[in-house]
Amino acid sequence: MTASVSFEALDAWLDANAEALDADPSRASEVLPQLVRSRAAAVGVPEALGGTGGSIADAIDTVAAVAQRSLTAAFVLWGHRTFIEYVLQSENDALRDRWLTPLLVGESAGATGLSNAMKYLSDIEPLQMHAARSGNAFALNGSLPWITNLRREGFIAAAAFDHDDGSPPSIFAIPHDAPGVVRSDDLDLIGLRASNTAALRVNGTVLDDTYRLAANAPAWLARVRPAFLGLQCGMSIGLARRALLATLEASEASRGSIREEIRSLEATLANQSSQLKQGVLDGTFFNAPATMFELRIALVDTVTQAVSLEVQATGGRGYLRGQSGGARRVREASFIPIVTPSLVQLKSQLARHRRAAAA
Repeated sequence: MTASVSFEALDAWLDANAEALDADPSRASEVLPQLVRSRAAAVGVPEALGGTGGSIADAIDTVAAVAQRSLTAAFVLWGHRTFIEYVLQSENDALRDRWLTPLLVGESAGATGLSNAMKYLSDIEPLQMHAARSGNAFALNGSLPWITNLRREGFIAAAAFDHDDGSPPSIFAIPHDAPGVVRSDDLDLIGLRASNTAALRVNGTVLDDTYRLAANAPAWLARVRPAFLGLQCGMSIGLARRALLATLEASEASRGSIREEIRSLEATLANQSSQLKQGVLDGTFFNAPATMFELRIALVDTVTQAVSLEVQATGGRGYLRGQSGGARRVREASFIPIVTPSLVQLKSQLARHRRAAAA
């Protein structure tokens, strides 16, 4: 059971600013403060550690609730809350003691730069970051082309590094102000523009073990992947849910002919949401990751169908500026298949699983 958390003020702010957050990068500094003020990022964090209690399933529900109003804000929340989950699941007590409170109160923005690592775990691409011993520390080099929540006011980003001595790859938490850390300008996205999304480069950045989230990246990544993907799927659930709600706001004449499609998709989405939370909680997605890949793929289809039904129900009104959020949701839905791991990458990974199972 989570401690009492009220999202009324956050909901009102998101409703008033969703269009601007999608279109205007100058609003990026406002998003994280709103999220932490409402304690959205503290859901699923033990109360003894400064959170509101509850489970990762509650955190998924929170991401979904934010995504109903703004995928930009949900994308930021996903990055921030996922990094918090990394800190919670790290065996590095010193790192947790140093960073958890600043993350929960928004002094630092957590950025999950592990998309490359998750693709590495699934044999999709090699690691792009490299670590070399430097005395009792490590000299880090490399770049990642796309990380969200690299807040200019201060961030700490996770990244996976291979090692020159043949030891297993490890995960480091990289603070924005460490020497050699370079953030690019914001990427010129077609939407989600207030999400502080940029590239990150490290040039000889030296960090010691107090910044290492995990010493054995493959084993640790397999353990945190259900939360990484589960929180990410919350974005799909919230967006699909809001598109379906929009169909109910249309006139009966507009939605009458697609009523059964709407009801069927609502039932599908409810079932997928239940499967997602159960699979993360009971270990299914850890023991059988292919089942989670299948659900993530299915949710992409659900989002696509939901937004299509909204377009049909809204009709010409949805094509007028300022008349609905339908056009924004169409843009938001176009992002869901490409967020890492992308739909294409997941399908490739599933095909590999099936070939291995048949061998």
